Amino acid sequence: MTRLWDKGAPLDERVLEYTAGEDYSLDERLVQYDVRASIAHAEMLCAQKLLSPEDLEAIRSGLLAIGEEHAKGLWHIELADEDGQTALERRLTQRIGAAGGRVHLGRSRNDQVLTALRLYLRDAVEALSKGARSVADALDRLAARESATVLPGYTHMQQAMPSSVALWAGGFAAEIRDDAEGLLLAQRRIGKSPLGSAAGYGTPGLPLNRNATREKLGFTVTHEPVTAVQLSRGKAEAQVLFEIALLMQDLGRFAADVLLFYTQEFAFIELPDAFTTGSSIMPQKRNPDVFELIRGRSASAQACLVEALGICAKLPSGYQRDLQLLKVPLFRGIDLASRTLDILPPAIDAMKFRPENIELDPAIHAAEEANALVVKEGIPFREAYRRVGAKLKNKR
Repeated sequence: MTRLWDKGAPLDERVLEYTAGEDYSLDERLVQYDVRASIAHAEMLCAQKLLSPEDLEAIRSGLLAIGEEHAKGLWHIELADEDGQTALERRLTQRIGAAGGRVHLGRSRNDQVLTALRLYLRDAVEALSKGARSVADALDRLAARESATVLPGYTHMQQAMPSSVALWAGGFAAEIRDDAEGLLLAQRRIGKSPLGSAAGYGTPGLPLNRNATREKLGFTVTHEPVTAVQLSRGKAEAQVLFEIALLMQDLGRFAADVLLFYTQEFAFIELPDAFTTGSSIMPQKRNPDVFELIRGRSASAQACLVEALGICAKLPSGYQRDLQLLKVPLFRGIDLASRTLDILPPAIDAMKFRPENIELDPAIHAAEEANALVVKEGIPFREAYRRVGAKLKNKR
């Protein structure tokens, strides 16, 4: 099979397998975005008199048909294609002939794949932010239906001050909404159009209109200068993964509380069978596997971030093939966050507290009592602190 860079010399299949790796299969999620970007690029070429209207129409209709067929599962990117860009251009040329070979004028696979990736990230970040807000909404519903349920507030794993399910759930809801906002902040870097920067040094001799493709694709700004484009790779990806790591950390801490509250010793929470699993040997067991995996996957999210940062660390300027490897941690991080956000709202909605099992240590009101002494007698807080502490000590 002829690839975009083929010049007639045979390629050792082991080289293809190693260099393509899993990249060709990862590109499956970018096909629709690549179709959009390729059409926008072709329209710009036509406007700049670099492509005939007839060729533009053939390219546009061909790409739309190929994209629709891919969406229906009628074809997939193959290892022999090497990547999604080759797969698209090969199928386009087979369908419309020589016009298919004209679409690549004024671009490289470097800016082509980065454009598709940023279009994908724009949608992915919006979806993750929306999913995080859905989890926060579920926590609000939990707080509302358990508004009368008290909880001990813990410091150092000891009962410290009185709290409630509403306060507990509300705290997590607030931070998860903060995570949703944090994800959207990544749009600043995602919103820079790389198209037309080619391999990182522009397209000498071609009167491209990079702003036209930027506007067509809805990017905020054109990424300038062209040499900055390849230097930027990994930064938007790492920012998205950083925000995912913070989100998953909050979800992991929430899961850790749920797991503690679900133990027989606490028994604060009841989980339905639909959201627990069974034991293969112990008939009485119902296991909170969903929450255990949420807790564990916070570590996976951090690992994705560290991998992405490590790939780009100390790379020289310009494009390097190492950058291809960013897709693995990026897509993995997005997918694990997405799956977690999908399952949490129904899991939270199925959660029920058991107030009859929640006992507060009488001493839990000590800080409130000390504050009352300050207000009532006008004494310094430290004196009130000592008096209340001495009284509680004498009761033991």
